[in-house]
Amino acid sequence: MIQVTDLTLSFGSSVLFKDVDLLFTKGNCYGVIGANGSGKSTFLKLLNSEMPPSKGNIYIDPVLRMSVLKQDHFEFDGYTALETVILGNPRLFEVMKAREAIYAKEDFTNEDGLEAAELEAEFAELDGWEAESDASKLVQGLGLGEDVLEEQMSSLQENAKIKVLLAQALFGNPDIVLLDEPTNGLDIACIAWLEEFLIGFEGILIVVSHDRHFLNSVCTHIVDIDYSQIKMYVGNYEFWYESSQLIQAMLRQQNKKKEDKAKELVSFIQRFSANKSKSRQASSRKKMLEKLSIEEMPASSRKYPFIAYEQDREAGKEILTVENLTKTANGEKVIDNVSFTIKKGEKVAFVGEWDIANTTMLKLLAGELEPDSGTIKWGVSTVRSYFPADNSDFFENEKLSILKWLEQYSKDTTETYLRSFLGRMLFSQEEVFKEVNVLSGGERVRCMLSRMMMFKANVLLFDQPTNHLDLESITALNNGIIAYKGTVLFSSHDHEFVHTIADRIMELKPSGFADRLGLYDDYLEAEVLAPVK
Repeated sequence: MIQVTDLTLSFGSSVLFKDVDLLFTKGNCYGVIGANGSGKSTFLKLLNSEMPPSKGNIYIDPVLRMSVLKQDHFEFDGYTALETVILGNPRLFEVMKAREAIYAKEDFTNEDGLEAAELEAEFAELDGWEAESDASKLVQGLGLGEDVLEEQMSSLQENAKIKVLLAQALFGNPDIVLLDEPTNGLDIACIAWLEEFLIGFEGILIVVSHDRHFLNSVCTHIVDIDYSQIKMYVGNYEFWYESSQLIQAMLRQQNKKKEDKAKELVSFIQRFSANKSKSRQASSRKKMLEKLSIEEMPASSRKYPFIAYEQDREAGKEILTVENLTKTANGEKVIDNVSFTIKKGEKVAFVGEWDIANTTMLKLLAGELEPDSGTIKWGVSTVRSYFPADNSDFFENEKLSILKWLEQYSKDTTETYLRSFLGRMLFSQEEVFKEVNVLSGGERVRCMLSRMMMFKANVLLFDQPTNHLDLESITALNNGIIAYKGTVLFSSHDHEFVHTIADRIMELKPSGFADRLGLYDDYLEAEVLAPVK
């Protein structure tokens, strides 16, 4: 059990949250959500005692062992991957090292024998004999080979380090697990394995994530940080989202009725206050107006961009024909003799763990690369707009303001016109004069999405567009692409994003090319049976 009582955290005059009372119990998974900067990761640090609250208490039964997904990817560079995983249970690691040190002694005394016996008993009690096997199962479930356990952490690629640190957080049956963005860097297969593992977890699980499918799959409760408060709701993310939208709509409807009544009274007062015969009625209505309380909507920290893709003109029937396409990237053939056609209005997802192949394909289709062989033929009436996974080339001129940056891509350079697109993406008032060199990853993505909306293309190409976005922006982008009437080709590791948008799935893999009509979940279920072309 974790009991949070009267918790407040402030930095100077800025209050992240105040007077918070929460209870976390065994067997439940709690998804922590909130706008960027609302304090999600900070809340986990409070639970982990990495920082003290301004006021209030967090009680955790001292006999419970807490495990945390580490964010410093260099912290364990002096250890092997196996040691790093086992360090998820610090006491077991300590016992293992003490045991090794005793058995390494040349002069083994009676006292050493007694100490060794005690260590052996504790080692067995801590499941030390299964430690290496358990570590192997975890890293393999996360898509790494068993041989990675013998490697030094300093020699591993970033993606492998992330998986080893996640294995560390899950190791040894902890009582409490805190995970901050655990799906980052994981492909769909690894996320599916992680979901199954966490669904079976019997302790207290508290997770911060932007992955809606993940939150829906594993969470029994949602912990929402908003209005400088933290509130807990029963149900997964989808249930919370639908409920919150319904409540907001009801509040708006109530306020509108009150506003309409207020306008009616104000109109009457203005019309008849100067009329002596009506002055008594006007005074009566004025008193009614003063008593009428128009409740304002709470000032939520959440902001949803407005993303709507339009077409200047519809494309003709001929959209795209790809024949015998081959391309080598970084010395590896990632596209090998691939052929397909795209019909008008199709929404096609390139999925799978081979990101370089998906990115290469989208670059080829966007005209950013030339194929080694084969042809790409776009319909003459198509107008295309491309969102790259790496947008750094678009922001090389760091001294430009956001407004001047967008102006580069627009025929209409009036400030009003440009602001209309930036405003949809939450760049308002003085924010449009912010220099692009200080923008966060999420802000740069929103700039790129503004640029794409301005082009009004009839074919959209997206490569990993949800990277760096918060839940609100992902939801807005998701809904905007669903509503778009043109043709879309995209890649993403966001399960919900792919499943709700795509009506056709393509997967490039070393063994071949899979192409299947239908929804993403259907593709995943049939993948092992689907023939590889």
